Amino acid sequence: MNWKELAQDILQGKLLMRAEALGILSTSDDDLLAILDGAFLIRRHYFGRDVTVHVIHNARSGLCTEDCAYCSQSGGADTEAPRYALHTIAQLLEGAREAHKLQALRYCVVTSGRSPSEKDLEVICEAVRKIKRDVPIQICTSLGLLNPEQATRLKDAGVDRFNHNLESSERFYSTICTTHNYSDRKKTAETVKAAGMELCSGGLIGMGETLEDRVDMAYALREVQADSIPLNFLDPRPGTNLENLNRLTPAECLRTLAMFRFVHPDREIRVAGGREACLGVMQVLSLYAANSIFTTGYLTTPGQGHKADMDMIQKAGFRVTDWTAA
Repeated sequence: MNWKELAQDILQGKLLMRAEALGILSTSDDDLLAILDGAFLIRRHYFGRDVTVHVIHNARSGLCTEDCAYCSQSGGADTEAPRYALHTIAQLLEGAREAHKLQALRYCVVTSGRSPSEKDLEVICEAVRKIKRDVPIQICTSLGLLNPEQATRLKDAGVDRFNHNLESSERFYSTICTTHNYSDRKKTAETVKAAGMELCSGGLIGMGETLEDRVDMAYALREVQADSIPLNFLDPRPGTNLENLNRLTPAECLRTLAMFRFVHPDREIRVAGGREACLGVMQVLSLYAANSIFTTGYLTTPGQGHKADMDMIQKAGFRVTDWTAA
């Protein structure tokens, strides 16, 4: 397969076939740079060398009733993940100011739990209104399952984007969670779009799923019209049900990112949790397929640090997206 020619076909409007997507994931390491070259051709066409930076604010940690097998905050996990109640409006506002100082285009407010309570919504909506008045930053919230009335309230408060990952394929999902199902997650994704917010939805790779599951998730995200696709790579957490799994190799991660770029040529693709742990010294290559990163860490694990992230972006010839031009 000539991956550069395939990329050019994608730019001419071709939709990648499932067999072709699976073919990308099935290639040998000898083909890796050629696949990334094709992915970069697409990425550069739509996004140039810009990298959008996001900062996560873990606004409530632990204390979750859901049993997601991969999560250190899960009700069934025995981990040292922090546990605390919802942050105050003042704390959320200060987090937004700090994110802006770090050149973040988006500030991502995340809470543990199945879905937001009435009190949660009141606090978060008021915090969003204050942030929008005081800080030039876009806001994404990730609050669990959402109904139409809740989605409308968040949109009206000023939330730009809502995150709710599909996590994996429909076939595989029931093996990693039993307290809610795949259709619940898909319904929330559809609710977000119906309310007029952008949809941030991706998944977690390396939970024991097949290559076909990864392809199925990529096409499911096309069906729900995800605007932004964060791809996480499992860094098994001690005390979770998946603690004994091995990390993916850097090449597996990069092939997956490339496949998602071919399937979603014009969508924001973010290399997210597990970037440092799974990609190691090869993480800079992820920027040839992805055009977005988290900086300063994730929900319960630290990253390599803001300075290292900025150095990586600059030295590879990329540049941080200017929020004033976004």
